[in-house]
Amino acid sequence: MSRRYGPSTEELFARYGPAYRWLVTLTALTGTISCILSSTIVVVALPDIVGALGMGAEEGQLLATGFLAANTGFMLLNAWCAERFGFRVTYVVSIAIFVLSSVAAGVTESAAVMVTARILQGGSAGLLQPLSMQVIFLVFPPERRGTAMGMFSFGVVMAPAIGPAAGGVLVDAFSWHAVFFLSLPTALLGLVMGLFFMPGRDAGATDRRFDAAGAVLLAAAIGLLLAGLTDGQHHGWTSDEVLVQLAGALIATIAFVAWQAITPAPLMNLAVFRHGGFVAAALVAFIYGGAIFGSTYLIPLLVQLVQGYTPTRSGLIMMPGGLVVAFVFLFAGRMADRVTPWIPICAGLAIFGASSVLMAGVGTDTPFWTLAIWILLGRIGLGLTMPNMNVGAMRALPPALYGQGAGAINFFRMLGGAFGTNLVSIHLERRTQHHAEALNAQLDGGAATLEARRLLENLFTQGGLPEVIRRDAAHDFLTRMVEAQGLMLGFRDAFVITGLICLLAILPGLTLRQRPPGALRG
Repeated sequence: MSRRYGPSTEELFARYGPAYRWLVTLTALTGTISCILSSTIVVVALPDIVGALGMGAEEGQLLATGFLAANTGFMLLNAWCAERFGFRVTYVVSIAIFVLSSVAAGVTESAAVMVTARILQGGSAGLLQPLSMQVIFLVFPPERRGTAMGMFSFGVVMAPAIGPAAGGVLVDAFSWHAVFFLSLPTALLGLVMGLFFMPGRDAGATDRRFDAAGAVLLAAAIGLLLAGLTDGQHHGWTSDEVLVQLAGALIATIAFVAWQAITPAPLMNLAVFRHGGFVAAALVAFIYGGAIFGSTYLIPLLVQLVQGYTPTRSGLIMMPGGLVVAFVFLFAGRMADRVTPWIPICAGLAIFGASSVLMAGVGTDTPFWTLAIWILLGRIGLGLTMPNMNVGAMRALPPALYGQGAGAINFFRMLGGAFGTNLVSIHLERRTQHHAEALNAQLDGGAATLEARRLLENLFTQGGLPEVIRRDAAHDFLTRMVEAQGLMLGFRDAFVITGLICLLAILPGLTLRQRPPGALRG
């Protein structure tokens, strides 16, 4: 007799009645909120963490990309874990790992421990997020899944809305250590609820063999590629180390896909890609992930480094957009039950693209509320996209592939997030350097530069600065101003590329035309 690791869905429905649908959805939501909080609040504390732990640029970038890379890889383990151990064990163990790694990150003074803890947080989050979608599709009938996803997404999006502001307050009031403890109450609550409401293993599930070779190849592909992208910026794209990393990533990717096609128990069932609607949704999810995580990475850095905001203020500027998009998710979820997915998906992507174009006009004197409204506009666009993207992807699959489909669509969204964050960081650094070099060239000679130096030297004279250092002080001041201007221009270029890439997702989005039950005609 196979082990069930908890009561079945039918037994839980008999115990709790129709309300069980919302009880298990709330349970999944509680755990997911904890993970999303951990991925968003760290952004506002990143400058403090890097400075306190003496981390270099590469290690600092790894705090963001390491979390996303682990999150991405472990999403594909979700289907096997849910089949082998059931929802309850998978959920409870994932949250327990998340809690322990959060505590480790909160108390450490070691850069290595911090990076390891963030990777463990990302891995546990990767197991949890597809599980939530699976549970919703398991307990809700087809005609109510869009509404349920909207309700679920409403709760999920509240975490990034509140998280950065709460994290900023904690950093300013206490220290960066405190941000890692913010998500512990909801994580512990989710753990307790999981013991009551998460179902066990399906009675018809088989003991599918774990695809260890696929897991190793996937980890190698993602790890080597992200390492190559990170090191390429600092060591040169033609250096032997970077070329080996990128070549290894390509070989591991090809080997992973080939192995998934022939192994009897694949980590990613390639059968999901036989359905054109799912392929289109996966492309949208990849670009969507890059857009949302890339912009979430850029915005706090922009307002802290260019405009001099405190962590609290940088978190507050993202709150209006997060709060509004929570209600957009409710509306978008109801739309998913009534209209074909391509309409809200393409509209949402176009709105986000427009927001990015507006953000590309940012300056050092851009008012707080102007920035907040631009950010809000982009979040409305992303809010229209996500529920319809998820429902469109799952609607394209037969029920037997729901587990694999949920893991795969989340995998592509988070893989896009890892790539987007990494590539946006690289683009920002390269464009900042380009603009700084161009502006520095103007400091050597030029009437405007000479006049600026003369005025500065006069100001330093009035301030009592000794004559011997006035010229150097004026040059140093102008150099720092040029670097700040180059950084601002770099951010502008990064927002432009983010918006353009997001607009490309409209092309696959146009093909998502599956008509749901009760769809509007026309």
